[in-house]
Order: sequence, then structure tokens, then C-alpha cells
Amino acid sequence: MQVDVLLGMQWGDEGKGKIVDVLTPKYDIIARFQGGPNAGHTLEFDGKKHVLHTIPSGIFHEGKMNLIGNGVVIDPIIFRKEINNLIAQKVPYKERLLISRKAHLILPTHRLLDAASEASKGKDKIGSTLKGIGPTYMDKTGRNGLRVGDLESPDFMQKYEALKAKHLHMIERFDFKVEGLEEIEKQWMEDAKFMQDIPFTNSEYYINKALKAGKKILAEGAQGSLLDIEFGSYPFVTSSNTICAGACTGLGIAPNKIGEVFGIFKAYCTRVGSGPFPTELEDATGQRLRDIGHEYGATTGRPRRCGWLDMVALEYAVMLNGVTKLIMTKADVLNEFETIEVCTAYSIDGKKTDELPFDHADKRIQTVYESRKGWVKELNAKEALPAELNDYIRFIEEETSCPIAIVSLGPDRTQTLVRDLQLA
Repeated sequence: MQVDVLLGMQWGDEGKGKIVDVLTPKYDIIARFQGGPNAGHTLEFDGKKHVLHTIPSGIFHEGKMNLIGNGVVIDPIIFRKEINNLIAQKVPYKERLLISRKAHLILPTHRLLDAASEASKGKDKIGSTLKGIGPTYMDKTGRNGLRVGDLESPDFMQKYEALKAKHLHMIERFDFKVEGLEEIEKQWMEDAKFMQDIPFTNSEYYINKALKAGKKILAEGAQGSLLDIEFGSYPFVTSSNTICAGACTGLGIAPNKIGEVFGIFKAYCTRVGSGPFPTELEDATGQRLRDIGHEYGATTGRPRRCGWLDMVALEYAVMLNGVTKLIMTKADVLNEFETIEVCTAYSIDGKKTDELPFDHADKRIQTVYESRKGWVKELNAKEALPAELNDYIRFIEEETSCPIAIVSLGPDRTQTLVRDLQLA
């Protein structure tokens, strides 16, 4: 057996949570492999909206195991809030959830460091969610971090205090005022203890034994490929590897164990926070996309920047990830547009290119658009798609040399059109 991977092709918020929820019946295990509570995966079914930040999106399905892999960073306070929401909905989470011992912990002082660092940047802020993600990954690569397995250690408090002291010393250099730490710390300790009621596992062994046993596994990515620490719009990126290769290091599986790679993208583009966005629409059309698409962050609540589909960036993400099937979401948001623009190339100093430049923020980048006819019709998963939408789909498939297997026509799991019969 192999591990299928599902990840975002843009700057996050592509609708991964919903699609994982739709695909989960095909799998035995859903595994998150990177990121932390800066992710917000939204699912909608039975008239209710559910937002997950750390827990895999298969948690609502009976008989499915959900693994938080070693590549994930966990804030016990946010994690417990998620669990409390599951308890309120009578979800038997203890039967469906495992946590890797090698996943790193976000300390209260990580969040303070994040806030202090971002405040010090002034107008050069990178748009951090201030969840402590960056500082936690810095401690991980700096070999100072605390991991979930450390909670089982008799000298955990000694390790905790040593790392906390280091953080406070760093915060002093930012001339940042620390407030309410003791209260937050008390809550963190209580919630870290609560976490120990959930089974911890040596996840690399768990995953590989499951593969040998013939279990079907879906690796769930967070954020998007254009936020990857290596290949994203640096420095306006996240702190982890969001591309397919991150599933190997974030779960402990070999590259030859990767099977299908599902790449999710919106029918247009959005971005939250700072950073380059060549097709951004800072006009009434951009606001119209935002209003129709309800484009506000599931984690931060911040309004998302909106723009037309960027094929240069999409083809780049398909290449990096070895995508085998594309999934297009929010096609319904374009229902009211008589004309749709698509960026097919960039122009830099008068020279056209279909390659993403070294500096995605280069102010010389100009977008080259192609106009396409809109469908101006309400979409229904039980009816044939309008010809104009089929043309839009075929155009994207031809440009990326990759089939679009699923088209999402709305937020609910029932508003999903499966075009590839192998996924039905």
C-alpha cells in the first residue's frame, strides 16, 4: 500500500478540510504531517460548520483513525478547545485520535516571542498568525524544542523552565512587555496534562506497520504550497514544508510510499496577510469575490485578499508536488461573473515568462491575462455543468497536464461533483 497526499496549491485556504471530509470514507487513517494551529480547516455538514486547527479532518467519521504526525506543532490550550468542541458534539475522540510523541509543543513563551518579533518588524511584518508557530519550529531546528513525548518524562518541568528562561531572555532584547504569563502558563499546564489522556504513539512505526497491514492512509497538509519554507514566496511563508515532500519527513514514510497526490486549488486566488500576490484585485471586483466567497480567515478572521487564478503559480505547485489529480473548489463563487480573467504568464521588463521568479515580490512583475466567458448560472452537483465551466476546467487541465478529479460547488460535503469515477 501507499500513502495518498492531499495539499493546497496556493497560499492556503483552498478548502482542504472539506475535501478530506469527502474523501475520508475511502481511507482507514487520516494523518496531519505539518503545520499547527495557524491552520484552519473548515468542514460543513448537517447544517453545521466545524473548524479544526490541529486535529485531522477525518475525526467526524466512525471507524477512522486520525494521527497528528511528528511534523505538526501543538499548542495544548488550542488543542483542548478543539477537543471540547468534539465533546460537545459527542464525538468519541479517544477512539479516533493518536498523537506522535515526536510532535513539538508550542509553549506560552513561543507565542510571546512570535508577537515580540512581529511587532519589531514594523511595516515589514510577514503576517504571522501570532500562534507561536515560527519560534517553535526555530527551537525544533535549533535542537532546543520540547516534544509531546517529553510530557511523559520525570524531568519535564526542568526542561520546560530551561526553555522558558531562554525565551524570556530573548524577549527582553525586543523591549516587549510580558503580561499575563503566569495565568496562561497555568492553563497550559492543565491542558498539557489533559493531552496525556489521548494515546501517544511512535508514529513512524504506527504508519509503516499500517501500510504493511494494507491500511489506506491519507496525509493531510496544512497551509499551501506557495507558503512552503523552501519554495514559497519567501520570506512571506510559513515555517514548515507544505509540499508533498513534507509528508515524508512529517510522518516518517519513504518517498516510494507516496501514491496519489491530490492538489487543491480555488477557482480564483486568495491570500491572508502580507506577501506578494501578482493577481490581487484591490478594487470592487476583488471585494465582490470576497463577499460572495465569504473570504475571511477561519483561524484569524482576517479578510482575505482576492484575485484571479494565477496559472504560473498553479503550474509551479503542480510541478513541485508531482500532483496526480487536481481538485477545484469554490467554482460557485464565480457564478455571477460574465467574464473571468486568468493569468497565463508574467511579464518582467517586457519579457514574458511562465516561470515563477526568484523574488515573487519583484515589483517589476506584470500579469498577462486571458479572458474567458463565465457561466452565470447556479451550480448543482446533480446536474450537468454549464459548457463555460467545462471549458474553464479543460483549459486548466491542458495547461497543467493534470486532470481535475473533483469540483466543489459549495461548502457542504453534498455540494461536491466527483468527475473521476475511481474516486466515487
